[in-house]
Amino acid sequence: MFLALEKNIKRILNINIEEERKAILEVFIDFIKKKCKENIEINLNFICTHNSRRSQFSQIWAHTAAVFYNIEANCYSGGTEVTTFNEIAVDTIRRSGFEIKIDRKNKNPFYYISYDKDNEDIKCFSKLYDHPINKKDSFAAIMNCSHADENCPLIPGAEIRIPIQYKDPKKFDNTPEEKYRYGECSDQIASELFYVFKTVAGN
Repeated sequence: MFLALEKNIKRILNINIEEERKAILEVFIDFIKKKCKENIEINLNFICTHNSRRSQFSQIWAHTAAVFYNIEANCYSGGTEVTTFNEIAVDTIRRSGFEIKIDRKNKNPFYYISYDKDNEDIKCFSKLYDHPINKKDSFAAIMNCSHADENCPLIPGAEIRIPIQYKDPKKFDNTPEEKYRYGECSDQIASELFYVFKTVAGN
């Protein structure tokens, strides 16, 4: 992995996770452990209303954590509406040590997120949770926001539905706290997902 990202991961691994949050993550950990034990493909779809901030963070960090702990997992994200991958969130990911290439041919740009030089980029863009790029069945639907969880009671094809919600940094847009709050959200998601995959790996 890129040196800047490795340094950031070391910092993330030292972030304290409260016991209340660990309890919320247990169902997710058990799901992945079961798949590993039975040698079954792991498919994870992180879902939030606009697929612009929290679900994008989750897809990127889950993919990175899975690679870090040598666990094969297909990580996706989607929303109940299509917008764009928020530019502040993109900058937050860049500051975390990822390298990013952008294809702006469409109003909804494609972002190619790289964590090292040897593996395929993570393709990120805002899309519906059932977009063709995502797995259609036998996946865990991880609900990252209360709005999507409440307004989308049924996720077709989902094997399990797991609510792991995060506060939306959007409310800090265009405020002095904007950069800090986005970083805080990304760090929380990263630390919890690294905890999940670390626990699965038995480290």
